[in-house]
Amino acid sequence: MNGTTQFKFRQLGVVVITWLVIGLLIAIYDHLVLHTHNAAGPSAQYTLAASIALNMGIGLFGALLGGGSLIFFVNVKYQDKPYGQTILVVTISFILIILTINLILRAFSLPDSIRMAKNGLVWAVVVATTQLLLQINSKFGPGTFWNIISGKYNTPREERRIFMFLDINSSTSIAERLGDKKYHELLKDFFMDITNPVLDCKGEIYQYVGDEVVIAWQYENGIENSQCVQCFFDIKRYLQKKEEKYLQQYGVLPSFKAGIHCGHVIAGEIGVIKRDITYSGDVLNTTSRIQSLCKEFNEEVIMSADLAANLRLTSQYSTAALGVIRLRGKEKEMRLIALRPSVNS
Repeated sequence: MNGTTQFKFRQLGVVVITWLVIGLLIAIYDHLVLHTHNAAGPSAQYTLAASIALNMGIGLFGALLGGGSLIFFVNVKYQDKPYGQTILVVTISFILIILTINLILRAFSLPDSIRMAKNGLVWAVVVATTQLLLQINSKFGPGTFWNIISGKYNTPREERRIFMFLDINSSTSIAERLGDKKYHELLKDFFMDITNPVLDCKGEIYQYVGDEVVIAWQYENGIENSQCVQCFFDIKRYLQKKEEKYLQQYGVLPSFKAGIHCGHVIAGEIGVIKRDITYSGDVLNTTSRIQSLCKEFNEEVIMSADLAANLRLTSQYSTAALGVIRLRGKEKEMRLIALRPSVNS
């Protein structure tokens, strides 16, 4: 199972647990209402255990069917649509389904139709809220929204991270030829298409900076199976499969270069009216400088020798030592390695 699918199943797991808890709370709320002074009281067939089982069963079924549809279909097929539009469409569709079921029950004079309509409206709010939170999580990036809510980075902490600075080649000339609007559409498609390969390699998209994207890994994830390296070539293969689309729409298939480095950074939450989690440290500046050397050495990927020494590179890749280089603005020299796909791969 690739990283993208694993991420979606983790989202589904959170939805399932949350909706089960909501089902339990609905059953408890109904039980308390039935035993107030103004209520007529429960029917002879009513039991709290049966109500809990029913409502949690509805929550489980709804999470698997509705939550699964949101995660695996709606937010994939309509990922380029406005957030508000998807929330509105999903909510209206759910309400229409509930009202239809309610009308059928009333036609057969089944007594639970009113209760089902009430619960249906409650679950419509739950569905809308779930879709909103899924979209917010997408906006911040996997895990970032929860880290902000939980306050994980409220106090800055040191972490060991791997970074890749990936930049589109000849971006200025492409932008001049396409014009601002068309070039923006190309960037939007490019950044969208590289997302799955990044997630598959357990990376996270840290920042978009113009035509450059910064990808980060927890050190152990990036080292595992050399995923920080594999990511670059997975992106390249994935885009080659979409070559026809890019040529038809933009007349060019974007090529790119990357610098990769690792080190310790300080991760912390910043901002007041707009919060975000940022990384600071020399490793970011160094990785950017490494990436800038790709054009000078005519290489696709350049990485620090320190990182390369900790990777178990397979026969898929060949390496070429570039020597000890003093990076722009740096006093300390660094040994760099160019990475290329093996001729036999």
